[in-house]
Amino acid sequence: MKVVGIDIGTTTITVSLIDGKSGSVIHSLTARNDANIKTPNAYEHLQDPAVILKKTMDLLQELIQKGMPDAIGITGQMHGILYIDAAGDAVSPFYTWRDMRSDRIYKDGETYTEHLSRMTGVRLAAGFGSATHFYNTVSRLVPKGSVRLCTIHGYVAMKLCGRTEPLIHDSDAASFGLFDIHSGRFMRDCISSVGMDASFFPEVTSGFTELGRTKAGTPVFVAIGDNQASFIGSVRDMKNSVLVNVGTGSQVSLFSDVPLEDISMEIRPSLGGYLVVGSSLCGGYAYAVLERFFRDVVIMAGFECGNLYQAMDALSEGYRNLKDKLEVSTAFTGTRENPGLRGSVRNLSTENFTPRHFVIGVLDGIVRELYDKYSGIKDKLLRQREIIVGSGNGIRKSAVMRQMFAEIFGMDMVVPSHTEEAAYGAALFALVGAGFCDSLETAQKIIRYC
Repeated sequence: MKVVGIDIGTTTITVSLIDGKSGSVIHSLTARNDANIKTPNAYEHLQDPAVILKKTMDLLQELIQKGMPDAIGITGQMHGILYIDAAGDAVSPFYTWRDMRSDRIYKDGETYTEHLSRMTGVRLAAGFGSATHFYNTVSRLVPKGSVRLCTIHGYVAMKLCGRTEPLIHDSDAASFGLFDIHSGRFMRDCISSVGMDASFFPEVTSGFTELGRTKAGTPVFVAIGDNQASFIGSVRDMKNSVLVNVGTGSQVSLFSDVPLEDISMEIRPSLGGYLVVGSSLCGGYAYAVLERFFRDVVIMAGFECGNLYQAMDALSEGYRNLKDKLEVSTAFTGTRENPGLRGSVRNLSTENFTPRHFVIGVLDGIVRELYDKYSGIKDKLLRQREIIVGSGNGIRKSAVMRQMFAEIFGMDMVVPSHTEEAAYGAALFALVGAGFCDSLETAQKIIRYC
């Protein structure tokens, strides 16, 4: 009972082999996702799907040497799209969630995203697949021969089992936008009304659907969104937990039996219910930006310099005793709701213009951005949460950040003993799909915390 979880992230690709009984990670491999395509346009963020596919297949083949899996689950970065032809081959770059083309001005002062949102009555954001496709449609950039949109992890899943037609999970489909979470279908009439070809939007499934089998006969399950996979692979008790993840971006997520109405956070389909999600576009990247600034100062002074994270972490210790703290907004790259918003520093004086104040201020800003999203909806929850689960490299590497989260949320924080939570969640999804566990709740009992 061994299962593989694959996570195709923005910056790394991970494959993990999990013991389905004990929950232990038998072996895990991670490689840098170096598929970025250089372009002259700052608003573009493209990756080469052929590079991603080959790197994933190579990692999987290496992992299989440690043990043949009984099932394979896949997840990856949400919102992004690529175009495929009738043979199921990619005919475009992969437009990632960081691609901001639809934030360009369309007409009458509106961006493409704003125009699409107004015309459809659906709140959208730059980077959502439907907004990217709308821009490409209007700009006549849809590649010749393309017939469908697909996620990058859905594309890899297709290739693993030899399919030519994409099938995406509702957890992924919702991230495109123009998706009805109640019916579980794309809003095809709405899509057609704004000049897009609705047939480009793929068929959708829900539940634990087997997509096909590898040449060796191993079942491959439909790819799921990485936010849902991280949640599945991190929390043992979905209904009583809040998950905070800090990586390149960051999210706060919690499970709800019903889709909450009239809230600022996103509602995403998840297995057995919905995820309520608040996302920060910058998140842990804000800390990386600060580290880069410090490094530039050292280089400016004429010294060679490696990374400064260890020194920054040391400065953050004893943060509770710091006086005259900075108030830092870490929305350096805007928000999904307001892409033009930028970060800020308040309460800056001659006395607190110090590296230590900036380190602690940025950490506090990352934490507070997620807490503010959670605090805005917690009174609408049918059930109050009791525990906060932390995941992502930002949280794992910073004890101070973990303490800050626990204090501001007023809950004990735990961290899964395994890393690469999204790959682990994809493996649990496959564990249930293959019939080794009777429910997701049963599968999640193998999760252990540090």
